[in-house]
Amino acid sequence: MIRFFISIFLLAITIAQPAHAFCGFFVSKAGTDLFNKASKVVLAHKDNRTVITMASDYQGDMKEFALVIPVPTMITEGQINVTENRIVDHLDAYTAPRLVEYHDPDPCQQIMYKEMAMSATADSGAMLKRSDGKQSAKSLGVTIEAEYTVGEYDIVVLSAKQSDGLQTYLNQEGYQMPDGADTVLGSYIKQDMKFFLAKVNLKKQAKSGYSYLRPLQVAYEHEKFMLPIRLGTLNANGPQDLILFTLTSKGRVEAANYRTTKIPTDMDIPLFVQDEFGEFYKSMFDVAVKKENMKTVFMEYAWDMGWCDPCAADPVPNKDLKELGVWWLDGGMDKPQPLPSNAQRRIMPPQQVENVFVTRLHARYTAKSFPEDLMLQETSDRQNFQGRYVMRHPFSGDLSCEAGTKYVQALPDRFEKEAQSLANLTGWDMTDIRNKMEKGGQSFAVDQSSPETPPKTDPWWNKIWGNE
Repeated sequence: MIRFFISIFLLAITIAQPAHAFCGFFVSKAGTDLFNKASKVVLAHKDNRTVITMASDYQGDMKEFALVIPVPTMITEGQINVTENRIVDHLDAYTAPRLVEYHDPDPCQQIMYKEMAMSATADSGAMLKRSDGKQSAKSLGVTIEAEYTVGEYDIVVLSAKQSDGLQTYLNQEGYQMPDGADTVLGSYIKQDMKFFLAKVNLKKQAKSGYSYLRPLQVAYEHEKFMLPIRLGTLNANGPQDLILFTLTSKGRVEAANYRTTKIPTDMDIPLFVQDEFGEFYKSMFDVAVKKENMKTVFMEYAWDMGWCDPCAADPVPNKDLKELGVWWLDGGMDKPQPLPSNAQRRIMPPQQVENVFVTRLHARYTAKSFPEDLMLQETSDRQNFQGRYVMRHPFSGDLSCEAGTKYVQALPDRFEKEAQSLANLTGWDMTDIRNKMEKGGQSFAVDQSSPETPPKTDPWWNKIWGNE
């Protein structure tokens, strides 16, 4: 039997202001590969047109793959496409929460050190008879609206009159529906939604040369702006993670029927986290989800696509944005523009990307915590936001001055605040945190022997006038 497969899906519909650079250096990022059972969806939306790209994390026998997606309107073969994983992966890397670093200036040079705020953040017909003994689609109240083969997928578009007939049809076709599916299917049928079914065409898959399933894309035109997720919760083994990337023209996207909460950001953390950034972000997200009782959608990134600060990946070229459904984009940077090395990577100057704003939303949910489909709304808010975590390297040069002495004496308190912040964000043990910081050179005790007090000297005028 073909397993019913889908962890969130789907659907919705058919198809900057300048800021001050924060002067940090990009070090590392936390992409979606940190999370098991994470579904990635890209949704390009303007007016009533939406293009949805669904990247599958399915692993297993290709003949076991099956996808069922509620859709609000009839779709034709031309509205279905298969794209490349690399495009979604690129957008993931570009918007991922990031680790950056500062280096303290020389306090003995009396350089004004002012921490900059993070950029722009003040924030065919039915069968009548069957020879296999199964009930026909028509007798079950199911209409096969269309059948297509696109890329390595066989696509069927259905409509139905009642949920039990649709569930019977899906079950006998090899889509093993989970318990409770009839209620959810019934609610979609009442909304006059269609059902988009996809299976892998094994012959086409073998000829494609791909060892994985490429993302499916569907274009719709409809007034609804939503993401059906309830079917995916029925057979889920525990909570699911949804990473939703939206590409819009006006501004950031938020959930309309759930709270949208910004992920904790702009925190100073110990230097050793650089080697454990993935574990840090997973732990931090776990704590944030628990505090919110798994009832919020977290915003991890919201930014004008024309620039980035700091840039966690090369800019996404226009041709790839168009492939993702940004149909209103015209002209601009058709070729990717490489960035400097990580040591120099700070801010990408404005590019010729017209009215494309990306929002990265991350939700962890169950059927109980998210009982409704995810309704979305585009806002006109173009304030930039990113999940950003900061390492500050102490100055290590000559500190034989009064300001240097005060600087060194203040470091233990600073390190203690970093340790407390890390413990609060992640739930990690304070003793372990302190031990790792000490091992990495962040000492909680003031070194009384360094810096040395400069030797006392005679006034300079004594050397001029001989007043020994």
